Amino acid sequence: MSFNGKFELQSHENFEPFMKALGLSEELIEKGKDIKSISDIVQNGKKFKVTVTTGSKVLTNEFTIGEEAMLESPTGEKVKAVVQMEGDNKLVTNLNKIKSITEINGDIVTNIMTLGDISYTRISKRIR
Repeated sequence: MSFNGKFELQSHENFEPFMKALGLSEELIEKGKDIKSISDIVQNGKKFKVTVTTGSKVLTNEFTIGEEAMLESPTGEKVKAVVQMEGDNKLVTNLNKIKSITEINGDIVTNIMTLGDISYTRISKRIR
């Protein structure tokens, strides 16, 4: 299944506890909790370019499945990581202490980031 498309955040769970665990300030958490984000995913075989635009912040990660890449974490830190594909619809990686699983089912992309015993779930719907 292809990940190609543009997806808008529909809902998210545990944003505040997760961002607190990452060490973000209350001010940044307040600003970010209600902002809708758009994820633009371009997949070309095993190569991916993922651009997430949240308000004025743009985070872009490019990687090839199974190869080490420099990825930007939710805190803006650059981390060496390897993204693996499970089946044909799930991407899995570890960004330092954060485990990230992204799964596509039809027009819905679910991203679950876990830090210790806190999981932050983002559900986005295809808009293009």
